[in-house]
Amino acid sequence: NSCSEHCRACGGPERDQCLQCQPGFTLHDNECVECSEEVLACSDINALCVNTEGSFQCQCAPGFTRRDSVCVRIQQPGEERSLLDELQEEEVEVLKQMFFGVVLCALATLAAKGDMVFTSIFMGAVAAVAGYWLSDKTDRMLGSFMKGR
Repeated sequence: NSCSEHCRACGGPERDQCLQCQPGFTLHDNECVECSEEVLACSDINALCVNTEGSFQCQCAPGFTRRDSVCVRIQQPGEERSLLDELQEEEVEVLKQMFFGVVLCALATLAAKGDMVFTSIFMGAVAAVAGYWLSDKTDRMLGSFMKGR
């Protein structure tokens, strides 16, 4: 192989790009490297890479536990959880999209030179999306607010 020493399969025009590493190694910056604390072999930021014979495992860091293939912080007894602690990845993505919509609306208002009819229609659409998303989360959100979280 003209690529990484522990590479199982090379590719690319010059055959210098590693496509797959041997067992016990992971691909990092086009190199096959052993699991170590310096290398981010695990995709989860809250997981630690642990060497095993001929391979490695990603285990949750102390204070974290695995839930749905992701390491999440363990709630301590008496510790209050905020609404943001309970957001799932898809919900964060929806919030990002809603934020993008608001920014787009502000830009559209500037482009329309303050035409409030166009802005109102656009904001109504954003509010409808937000209402649809929140309708699924209302019970949880109201419960959190009522408890003062």
